[in-house]
Amino acid sequence: MADTNFEDNDRRQAVRVTGRNLFYFQPVSQDRFAMIRRDFEAGIPPYNQEGLADIQMFIGAQSALARIKERDADLGDFLAHLDTKINLLLKKTSASKTIFDRLSLYDLNLSGRGVSFVAASRVAVDDILEFHITLLPTYTYVYCFGKVISCSPLPPKEGENIYKVGAEFILIMEDDQEKLIQHNFKQQSLALRNRRLKS
Repeated sequence: MADTNFEDNDRRQAVRVTGRNLFYFQPVSQDRFAMIRRDFEAGIPPYNQEGLADIQMFIGAQSALARIKERDADLGDFLAHLDTKINLLLKKTSASKTIFDRLSLYDLNLSGRGVSFVAASRVAVDDILEFHITLLPTYTYVYCFGKVISCSPLPPKEGENIYKVGAEFILIMEDDQEKLIQHNFKQQSLALRNRRLKS
């Protein structure tokens, strides 16, 4: 019975979906990752890293707005405009860039085990990367770390070199892994429903 549960969980983690999401990644030194891992093993979540409070606050607000819009579109729109104004004012008063300012729309191929994406520069196999993933349209935020397992050149785009990067997660909270899995199942069922409607 335990083997069956393990296989089911393994299959759930392996479900992959490609879609556009907000994303930012950056390399992490071995020393910094070792410190984060030590903290994690001592019960300190990776979300306690410096500079993550702003993004968690913004993403939390966007997630709440998405839920309000589902129930009351007019109220949701009004609150979204207020939120935009507040964010613009904050940007004018703050000179430093936050992680949120670095997020861009990427085509991500995601599973509970890892992510692949197209990067503008080569990264080395075995490099450790820090990932900031905001799943759309729910604005669910996931902060985790992965090890590069592949980096292959693709045909140049608009004269620029691009690379297909594949990474496996090496430090991710169970709750976040579950968020990715649930997101993938939801996107799969939406795609199936849309296909049925078109046929």
